Amino acid sequence: MSDARRWTFCVLLFVLTSACSSASQFTGAPISADEAATTSVPSTTASATAPTGDDQSATTDTTPPVTEGPTSTVEVEPDRLAGTYLPMVTATFPHDPTAYTQGLEIFDSMLIESTGLNGESERRVIDIASGAVLRSVSLSDDQFGEGLTVVGDELIQLTWRNGVYFRADATTLEQTGSGTYEGEGWGLCFDGAELIMSNGSDRLAFRDPVTFEVVREVAVTRSDGTPVERLNELECVGDQVVANIYTSDEIVVIDPISGAVDASIDASSLRPDGAPRDDADYALNGIAYDAASRTFFITGKLWPVIYEVSLSPS
Repeated sequence: MSDARRWTFCVLLFVLTSACSSASQFTGAPISADEAATTSVPSTTASATAPTGDDQSATTDTTPPVTEGPTSTVEVEPDRLAGTYLPMVTATFPHDPTAYTQGLEIFDSMLIESTGLNGESERRVIDIASGAVLRSVSLSDDQFGEGLTVVGDELIQLTWRNGVYFRADATTLEQTGSGTYEGEGWGLCFDGAELIMSNGSDRLAFRDPVTFEVVREVAVTRSDGTPVERLNELECVGDQVVANIYTSDEIVVIDPISGAVDASIDASSLRPDGAPRDDADYALNGIAYDAASRTFFITGKLWPVIYEVSLSPS
């Protein structure tokens, strides 16, 4: 072989050897499935350490949240009601026909009820399905029970003209405190920040849940400016107040800021047989909202049934 050819062959051999060496850095032996599962791959997404203390404003977690399926314990925020509605009965439950219902509330999958009349007033825990009274505590014979609501694990019960309210454990019903207020007590509900109270007029009073002092008041009116009198049992639902009108089968939905009636519910179809419409002792009176099912439980004074209803626009 001539010197020129030998030189050309050496150059080619060097180039091929260098190329094979470089390729070996990127190929190598194939990895197994187990090795692939444990191989650490650099992430292209920036991660952030959960902030603590004063560092909370310094970092932001940009990792997309993990989406999970719905659970049965999640309470659905109610839609804001507007317009006119009819109640659609989804279930009917027995109710003590001697209960002069003044207030109704759902707590811990049970109904808490306040009943009225001197010598018969109670607060009671009711099993929804059977209507059985599981626990009850009587008021003094001279005290006329009225609306009630639950604040945390405590219930607050009004009286009509006694000017006294009671605080009690929402589970045992045992009294934990009491206080006084001026005027009559009719309905009561809690919106998560304030107590809202009716006194049979067209006005709602907003009270501090700790001191029971009046914070403000609002007059309730229809769209034409007509005042809505005889506001009675109340239920706070989302950012609205649901109220029945005493001796009427109409339930109104109120904007608590302006006092305007946002919606109206015609509950006349719920009146049971033997409950005359012109007798105030059989008035529709008792509204409880179940946030989990988004349904209402509705009854009346001396009614033998409690209806679970959804609302249908009319």
